[in-house]
Amino acid sequence: MTPPSALSPRFAPAARRLVAGAAALATAVSAGMVTALPARADQATPAVVDSTVHDGRYLSLTFDDGPDPVSTPALLAVLKKHHVKATFCLWGEHVQQHPEVVRQIAADGHRLCNHTMHHDDMADRDADAIRQDLEQTSAAIRAAVPGARIDYFRAPYGSWGRTPEVAAELGMQPLGWRLTIGDWAPPGTAELVRRIEEGVTPGAVVLLHDGGGDRSQTVEAVDQVIPRLQAEGWRFDKPARRG
Repeated sequence: MTPPSALSPRFAPAARRLVAGAAALATAVSAGMVTALPARADQATPAVVDSTVHDGRYLSLTFDDGPDPVSTPALLAVLKKHHVKATFCLWGEHVQQHPEVVRQIAADGHRLCNHTMHHDDMADRDADAIRQDLEQTSAAIRAAVPGARIDYFRAPYGSWGRTPEVAAELGMQPLGWRLTIGDWAPPGTAELVRRIEEGVTPGAVVLLHDGGGDRSQTVEAVDQVIPRLQAEGWRFDKPARRG
């Protein structure tokens, strides 16, 4: 910067004020006197979210325990047919086994969620162990999809422990649910459809599964229930990004 003394008389006072202001700001920063900028609107928090971004007749479909080489592609075809985006909570070991399916999920524009590496109960883990697991899982996802955005974390079994705080520090919003339909023990497609239609409430995050077993009934139920809900005025949304 040109020193004020070297400037014309017309501009010297303004330049002196600029230099003085910069010096004052530097002093305040070094003394820790400057207030931090407000958090971004989408910055993760430790609060577990179970609602959609928008209010009203919105719901969000989320799928756990994939990717599965059979059920997940079938589900992706159903979602594409109905023009619906969902959130996939990915089990790290399955990601490593089927990275091509993760690439298909991302290519179709669905959201990604970290569901731990080994699907362990995290309730009693300390923060360091949790961080190691979550970072390993995210690394596996990004090995399949370089640069992938992973907006959410979901604890296996809903056993949160200290995971919400660690997930938020890593930029992932803890993702819960308002409705789970028990599709891990398949009761029949018609029953799954009934549970969704009767259980859904405005703004609900719905928990289903595309991995961990035969999920053909879930795929069929989703195929049937989406157009029914759309005909009743429901719209599909993403989960909230802040608690």
